[in-house]
Amino acid sequence: MGEIVNLRLARKAAARKAKEAEAAANRLAHDRTRAERETTKAEAERSARLLDGARREGHD
Repeated sequence: MGEIVNLRLARKAAARKAKEAEAAANRLAHDRTRAERETTKAEAERSARLLDGARREGHD
């Protein structure tokens, strides 16, 4: 026989685990200093300029 599991407690534990995973993802995305955010933005703009500068004209 298998182990007896209280489904209500299992659902609550799964919900807690999902919330913690979401919180960890949010901490990675939003818990940065202003300098870090500006650096990331500047790097993205620089890479976009480099990509646009290497584009060939007239070939669609």
